[in-house]
Amino acid sequence: MTQTHFSAAERTASDYYDSADADRFYEEVWGGEDIHIGLYASEAEAIAPASQRTVNALIELIGTLPSGATVVDLGSGYGGAARRLVKEFGAHVEAINISAVENARHRLLNQSAGLQDQIQVHDASFEDVPLPSGCADVVWSQDAILHSGNRQQVLQEAARLLKPGGVMVLTDPMAADGVETGSLSAILARIHLPDMGSPDRYRAWASQAGLVREVWQDQTAMLIRHYSRVREELLRREQELQTKISPEYLQRMAAGLGHWIEGGRQGRLSWGLMRFRKPLQEA
Repeated sequence: MTQTHFSAAERTASDYYDSADADRFYEEVWGGEDIHIGLYASEAEAIAPASQRTVNALIELIGTLPSGATVVDLGSGYGGAARRLVKEFGAHVEAINISAVENARHRLLNQSAGLQDQIQVHDASFEDVPLPSGCADVVWSQDAILHSGNRQQVLQEAARLLKPGGVMVLTDPMAADGVETGSLSAILARIHLPDMGSPDRYRAWASQAGLVREVWQDQTAMLIRHYSRVREELLRREQELQTKISPEYLQRMAAGLGHWIEGGRQGRLSWGLMRFRKPLQEA
């Protein structure tokens, strides 16, 4: 199912992730099948296993996942989490993502794993999901909603999609609670957005959508460590990477990662795991 009418913020994100440089960088450096922030067992741990540990933690946060459950993945990237949910739990996954390049790789990886019938990849916006209301046992999202220009609408869509009693689990890079937008100018310029979410904002947006936040696990130290590890890998492999990725992109990426690391160390950023639940009955 294809959707082509995206907001300005979504078009910016799509253009970025569809670029050849970004596709190669995220595949080569960021973690391969998983392109989100990792949970690290040590400072020098490789990026890929740390990223897989985040998937483990979100699966644990779901609680019981019945066999054949429907999971809607908002911002599904290359589909690492989707394939994991299918292989281990027999889930059916509806993957929502606006990057045509990522979606093409996602479909190929699904085919290679023989999972193309269990995972439906939609070229679509998570602000306007082309799925029926009440279709999802779980809504899943990793480090994607920050790219939305209307995050409250994304939470409204999650609430619409969930069955009563269903849960949404998510991670997202955010501003720390109470931080003024002006202090995040370098980071906001990088993601081409006027503001960011925060833990309290997500709680409020979810509440307005009829969802109850049950869990907030602050793991901001992992945001700092992850961006530090990615930057270390970029610099360590810079000469090799320049044969595949433009030097200008690598230079901008190194500078951008530095802004995220600095913002985290100065207490201006936040990251962690959240679980929201749709009540069995509306209040």
